[in-house]
Amino acid sequence: MESNLTVEEVIRSRRTIKKFKKDPISLDTLKELLDIAIWAPNHKMREPWRFIAFLDEGKQHLVEVLKNEKEKGKFPRPMKPEKLEQLLSIPAFVVVVMQADPRPMIFEEDFAAVSACIQNFQLAAWERGIGMLWNTDPTIYSPTFHAQIGVKPGEKVVGIMQIGYPDMTPKAQQRTSVEEKLTVITSASQLEENK
Repeated sequence: MESNLTVEEVIRSRRTIKKFKKDPISLDTLKELLDIAIWAPNHKMREPWRFIAFLDEGKQHLVEVLKNEKEKGKFPRPMKPEKLEQLLSIPAFVVVVMQADPRPMIFEEDFAAVSACIQNFQLAAWERGIGMLWNTDPTIYSPTFHAQIGVKPGEKVVGIMQIGYPDMTPKAQQRTSVEEKLTVITSASQLEENK
């Protein structure tokens, strides 16, 4: 992976990585990346994020909890051995959590801030040749999952970040032109016409 990329190049080249090399990701590297990520904008400096890193035997615990979550409930689905093996081969996981404020406006501001933090995390990592997958599997809503991985009452899991050096980088997918997504208002009368 190229180094000394511009911000634009990092944004345009970043990809979601689903297949990682076995090379480990150190705790120091994760801390460095998270120290960059937390410079995300956040209303009134609430810094609504918290991180739980799973490395080494901690990864095995997280994967076991994920497996157990899939296999319980009304419609249990056993985790296939190849999926289990694939999860165990991922070098690092970081679970990103936020305090879930019951006030809708605060919740939305904090959720937006934590999402911006995650994007900073991904971009800082990509600049260093490290890829991620931002997983929002239904498991992240399970209270038993929360209890078993250290998520506190009143917290929301925003994502499980799978982290490692890319073994395969997918091609870019076309984006819709901004021309199709942009409305430009130059006078109030335009708003009246569009009603």
